[in-house]
Amino acid sequence: MTEHAALIHGEPIPRDRVNAFLKAPRRGAGNCATSHNEPAHERQRRRWATQVVVADELAQQACRERGLTPPDQLSPSQTLTVAEPDVADLGSIVAATLAHSPAARTLLADLEDKQHVPETDVQDYYHRNRDRFLTPAALRRGIDPFGVTAPQDFVPYTQARDGIASELRRAAAHRAFFDWFDRARADVEYAVGHEHPGDPSHPDHEHRH
Repeated sequence: MTEHAALIHGEPIPRDRVNAFLKAPRRGAGNCATSHNEPAHERQRRRWATQVVVADELAQQACRERGLTPPDQLSPSQTLTVAEPDVADLGSIVAATLAHSPAARTLLADLEDKQHVPETDVQDYYHRNRDRFLTPAALRRGIDPFGVTAPQDFVPYTQARDGIASELRRAAAHRAFFDWFDRARADVEYAVGHEHPGDPSHPDHEHRH
C-alpha cells in the first residue's frame, strides 16, 4: 500500500495528513455524504478529506507563488466549524477548506481584493432586489416592494451601496476561487481509495461536493 494519498506535481501528500484531518474534532456542516453502508461512508469521508487536504496544499503553494503570507496553520486540536449557509453556497469541500486552511482564506482574500465591481452592477442589484432594502417601518406596514411604494420606504442607495458592492465582490471572489481550484487540481494524481468522492470510476461515488 502506498504511503501517500495523492501526488501534486510528483510530490506526495502523506496519508497521515488526511488521517489527521479526519481525526480533528469538528462541528457544524461540511461532513461528506452519508450512507447506510458504514464502510462506504468511511471511504467517502476519506475521499472528501483528501480533497480538503489537497486544496490546502495547493493554496499554500499558490500563496508562495503570489508572495502571500498566511497566518500559522490551525493546530489539529482546533475545532473545524463550517456554517450551513457556506456549505450551501460553496459546497462542502470548498467550505471545509476555507474553514480548515489559513492559506485558502488568504488566497480568497487576495482574490477578493482584486475584484472590480462596476457601479452599474451595484445599481442594477439595488433596483432588482428592492425587497432587500425596505426600511423597518415599511416592513412593519407590510409594503409590497414591487407594488405601490414611496421613496421613503427604501434604504437610500447611498447607504446600501457599500454593502452591495462588498457582497458582489465576495461572490466574484468565490467564482475566482472555484476557477483557481479547478485548474490547480487538474493534474493531481490520487492514490486508490482517495479519489474525488464524485469520481464515477469508483462504484460508491457521489456527486455532492
